[in-house]
Amino acid sequence: MAITTGASRLGTTAFAETSLVELRPGFLKAEAKAAIQAVYRHVLGNDYIMASERLVSLESLLCNGQLTVREFVRAVAKSELYKKKFLYPHFQTRVIELNIKHLLGRAPYDESEVIEHLDRYQTEGFEADIDSYIDSDEYIENFGESIVPYYRGFSTQKSQKTVGFTRMFQLYRGYANSDRSQIAGAAPHLAADLAKNSASSVVAPSGGGAGFAYKPSGRNLPLKRAFGQSSMGASRNLYRVEVAALSLPRYPKVRRSNRVFIVSYEELSNTLQKVNRMGGKVASVTVAQ
Repeated sequence: MAITTGASRLGTTAFAETSLVELRPGFLKAEAKAAIQAVYRHVLGNDYIMASERLVSLESLLCNGQLTVREFVRAVAKSELYKKKFLYPHFQTRVIELNIKHLLGRAPYDESEVIEHLDRYQTEGFEADIDSYIDSDEYIENFGESIVPYYRGFSTQKSQKTVGFTRMFQLYRGYANSDRSQIAGAAPHLAADLAKNSASSVVAPSGGGAGFAYKPSGRNLPLKRAFGQSSMGASRNLYRVEVAALSLPRYPKVRRSNRVFIVSYEELSNTLQKVNRMGGKVASVTVAQ
């Protein structure tokens, strides 16, 4: 069943069509591997995990039945791997946003919730704050010992505030996106809305029916326009490519700029490759004519 009638446009179809991953007693080896992959995908924000980064010892304990899924999730969230990806590079309030998303499967409801976790983080430490999610009644009620956490925030349900639905779309930017590659960057995504106690707008992730959804870069740099002409024999269709955080050759690496390219279909692939080489992020691709 679709999460909403606009599930395909909002990029949530993949979750509507995916069943829960649960590791019950007497599980098979293949089921354990599937649970491990699901934990990595969700708890690590859909970020790419290299073979050398895998937590092999913890995986073995889970496969041997010495760890439950819940304890495996706890260990992954406390690991140095998680800290390198989501603790060290981010401001504290962004860390709390991500912890709530990764461990409870939703967005923060209000500023008081973020303040509570910030206070615990500062007084008791990061690992104590991780325990507060895993040991909460909310976690146990929804995931128990054997279910891999998933995105609950895409649907309204018992004991969940409706505002959490719209706020999820500020944290979730598409099934192919990761929490370390979002256009909005490492800054908190919900700080302003939480401070004003206002509902967040629903911004469709990249890949919606109306083209790739645009979100400004984290530094809100002004756009510069560069127009390219179609090559001889090219099709008449032109595409508008908005790029954030582009590092131009003449600038120091620390300086970034936003630009807009209008290119033909034949030039589109080369343009995207060039953007990638220059460290930019494609914010949107839409039809220009």
